[in-house]
Amino acid sequence: MNEIDHATEAAWTALMTKSRVLLEAVETSLKSAGYPPLAWYDALLELEKAGPDGLRPFELKDRILLPQYGTSRLLNRMVKAGLVDRQDCLEDGRGQNISISEKGKSVRRAMWPIYERVLSERIGAKLKPKDAAQLATLLSRL
Repeated sequence: MNEIDHATEAAWTALMTKSRVLLEAVETSLKSAGYPPLAWYDALLELEKAGPDGLRPFELKDRILLPQYGTSRLLNRMVKAGLVDRQDCLEDGRGQNISISEKGKSVRRAMWPIYERVLSERIGAKLKPKDAAQLATLLSRL
């Protein structure tokens, strides 16, 4: 078995550590402002981008990278909160389409300034735009 080089190990450690720190900062800020967790924002954004027809749950799962059971629980909570609607799928009588409600659009829009502030403080204030673009390019290779 080949051993990884020190730079690869350091890159992995930095990526995981900073990712966790950034996610925790966003989650804490959203919670402090009385908003739902970041996964809700991500789901609402994907549903809003999908338009009025919405998405099938498995499509949403693939876009937000949650396991199936996590997506089901998330959707149940979001339906109960009135942020998304479920409709029977016309193409598959057993399936459902999930779409964002007007309340969901409003909540997503209200969450964005908090999310954006954390990104600006934690990334934008520390990296020049060209450095942020270079980081995005490097990460896209992975």
